[in-house]
Amino acid sequence: MTALRQCRMTDLLRMSLCNLDPLTENYDVHFYIEYMARWPSLFTIAENSDGQIIGYIMGKVEEDPAYLSFSNNYLPWHGHVTALTVAPQYRRLGIARLLTEAFERACDNQNAWFVDLFVRASNDRAITMYRKMGATEAEAKGPNSYSVYRKVVDYYSENPTSKSAGEDAFDMRKPMRRDKKRKHIRENGEEYRINPEDVYHG
Repeated sequence: MTALRQCRMTDLLRMSLCNLDPLTENYDVHFYIEYMARWPSLFTIAENSDGQIIGYIMGKVEEDPAYLSFSNNYLPWHGHVTALTVAPQYRRLGIARLLTEAFERACDNQNAWFVDLFVRASNDRAITMYRKMGATEAEAKGPNSYSVYRKVVDYYSENPTSKSAGEDAFDMRKPMRRDKKRKHIRENGEEYRINPEDVYHG
């Protein structure tokens, strides 16, 4: 049985089961603490029946500064998934979906326009998983699932799957209840390319 709960400070010492995966981004401990302090409802862990941490999701709600509002890359109030990971031996059990749905509910409660996340362009398994979230198999790529909004060229400074210097990221989005007209998603987002400096980091 899997239980979800808000992350606690002591959990930071017990995440190695998840963080040893080569495709999971690892951060400085102060980074995790900042998320727990600023966005506690958006940092959720999954535990098994033995109390082991087998997955977690952490993120935030934010918007770009007003002076960027005239930019084509301006982002309004939205939820952003900074990290989502499940321990390898617990994958394909629906845990990532449970964590993501909990995150989306929290963002809906904070009136976000959409939830977005970055995923490595080579991570086909994760891309397929996100496309199916919130939709049936037949509805994948539909308006209620995650879709690629844009490609950020060389967003990741290293590429663990090849000898190239960097790797592109797909910025994937899922509209929330507030976006009734679905104006914050686009078709064929894989073809819309931007550079890392076009992404605001507050």
